[in-house]
Amino acid sequence: MGKVVTTLTITNRADQSAAARGLIPEAQIRSIALDNVLIDTGATTLCLPPQAIAQLGLDLLKEVDVITAAGLKKARIFQDAKISLLGREGTFECLELPGEGDPLLGVFPLEALGIELDLRNHQLKVLPTESNQTYLTLVTRLPPGNANLRLVLHGSLRTIFFQPSSI
Repeated sequence: MGKVVTTLTITNRADQSAAARGLIPEAQIRSIALDNVLIDTGATTLCLPPQAIAQLGLDLLKEVDVITAAGLKKARIFQDAKISLLGREGTFECLELPGEGDPLLGVFPLEALGIELDLRNHQLKVLPTESNQTYLTLVTRLPPGNANLRLVLHGSLRTIFFQPSSI
């Protein structure tokens, strides 16, 4: 199995919001482009070294326990990291890596952006947003009387929804 790396842009979403409200000029929006970001299916979120977080000026959200190869450790989570990747954008939390570790992109941002890993070709694949092949799903409340449900899997186990059972 090979590794997949990508280039992505991360922007401080709080800066963008402040600029949109006229509080700071657009030229002051902090943003960085990162090359060779490892796509890590063992990571759940965006993971950045302290230097990148400092450059972006991201705000601390909380401190959490994380499981690493070295065991249970404390880590800091920062907020408002807007990822731009392959024409898709989304705002996510960011876990601070210890020391000068290489940036990692985990599975939650990939799924939210509609991007999947193609290990055979060592690349990322953008999923469709249109037609019945879309990765996006809207789950709504079922009408009363539909207590019997069966699980329906759509796509490649990316989306799970329920529909009334005929049983």
